[in-house]
Amino acid sequence: MTNKIWENVVALFNFKRETSAPSTTSPQVEALLQNYSIEVMPRTAEKVENFRDLLPQHTRVYVAHIEGTPIEDMVATAKRLKGEGFDVMPHFPARIIKDRAMLADWIAQYKGEADVKQALLLAGGVATPHGDYHSSMQLLESGLFDGFDRLHIAGHPEGNRDIDRDGGDRLVMEALKWKQAFSERSDAKMALATQFCFEAGPVIKWADRLAAEGINLPIHIGVAGPAKLQTLIKFAIACGVGPSLKVLQKRAMDVTKLLLPYEPTEFVNDLAAHKARHPDFGIQSVHFFPLGGIKTNATWAIENGGKSAAPASNS
Repeated sequence: MTNKIWENVVALFNFKRETSAPSTTSPQVEALLQNYSIEVMPRTAEKVENFRDLLPQHTRVYVAHIEGTPIEDMVATAKRLKGEGFDVMPHFPARIIKDRAMLADWIAQYKGEADVKQALLLAGGVATPHGDYHSSMQLLESGLFDGFDRLHIAGHPEGNRDIDRDGGDRLVMEALKWKQAFSERSDAKMALATQFCFEAGPVIKWADRLAAEGINLPIHIGVAGPAKLQTLIKFAIACGVGPSLKVLQKRAMDVTKLLLPYEPTEFVNDLAAHKARHPDFGIQSVHFFPLGGIKTNATWAIENGGKSAAPASNS
């Protein structure tokens, strides 16, 4: 065995030994993780026998709507989660909703079957709209969400090339200012739920930029739950995660970390520390994408202070 290989083996052993030691959760992290939310899909929810064994009561659970998923499966998942004591927030992707009649039907089913009063409105990842809608602004303007307690919209800390194809943020900012104005005339509580990121610096800069532009919607920052590094890189590329993807690529070059699951500890710690130093910082809470599995993500959240939740409608 060459000296270099032996050094890597020793480093990997020491890294595993160090990371296996119990960690002390800081009050700052506990504060940031309080009332965290998490995302599921019908097919992943089916694998969970009882969500009450994994998540604090009243946790807000987003039900992600992937193109091709029957609305009946979405509603059934929402109904189940509601029955188990969780606040349910289904996705409404504008570009896969054909017309006003379909939108009204979806809303009626969610309300009637699962008493849904919260929704995430987003454009959706479909390149060509299936019908009349192409943006979350059109969904908001429809008036069909009047009476909902809470409406969330998408945030993009690293930009969105579907909107600003030149890599800038002019159109995204214009849309956010429109949504800010809408929030000021709406009775619903509104917030930004973002794509997952891996590096605190760009996120902090983005949140400060929004505040400087007069956009004060609370930010629920997207965090990728623990997962294999290869899994995260695959999802990050597919979802268009930008500059912070370099964090994963750098990690992949480190043999001491390549074989270990990624955990969002450093990212969450950095955001929590910044929030503690700047109480008015726009990030209010964490929204988890359980890319490595719901149970794995829920366990990490509990171990890092996310043990209790107030009714999510209040946060």
